[in-house]
Amino acid sequence: MAITINGSGTIGGISVGGLPDGIVDTDMLAAGAVTAAKRGDGAILQVKQTVNTEVESFASANTNTFVDIPDMSVTITPTSSTNKVLVFFTANCAQSAAASLHLRLVRGSTSIFQGDAAGNRLGSTQSLRPAASPYVYELRALTGAFLDSPATTSATTYKLQGTLGSTYSGTFYLNRAKTDSDEDYGPRTASSIIVMEVAA
Repeated sequence: MAITINGSGTIGGISVGGLPDGIVDTDMLAAGAVTAAKRGDGAILQVKQTVNTEVESFASANTNTFVDIPDMSVTITPTSSTNKVLVFFTANCAQSAAASLHLRLVRGSTSIFQGDAAGNRLGSTQSLRPAASPYVYELRALTGAFLDSPATTSATTYKLQGTLGSTYSGTFYLNRAKTDSDEDYGPRTASSIIVMEVAA
């Protein structure tokens, strides 16, 4: 078939695969022209991140109730209710008492990716139990990854929560150690939470 250039501005007679490699680049594609179905399962559709470089803290006085860690949340709006959200987090934590430190990953108000609670044992995403006499400059990275199925196209917030548990009363720290003296060995760190929408 002959290739024709029509007066309407269209070209006829080109078969599938008839264009040379490299003739169509990303600049020629209209915004949104490549749908999720064309991208295929597992494509990353969007990425959101929160980075916290500040020192944060909150009191945890003899309670198993988890509370939000300040400025450790990120919101994403999935484009399809069948898509998944891949969550990564790094929280550099310490505490003022020789207490167990418990961390949960939460979607909205629902804890996700946590162990099964049993008796007095808390269900957590991550936990840290230092020695009875912890080093005062100790700061640990609690990390994790979880593939969630939020089943929504509404704005969805993922966040981290923490507690020292009902046995202990102290302070939960983020991005600093128990002792925060102005020395070169006094750690200051950054923490983050990242979410990625993954095509179903």
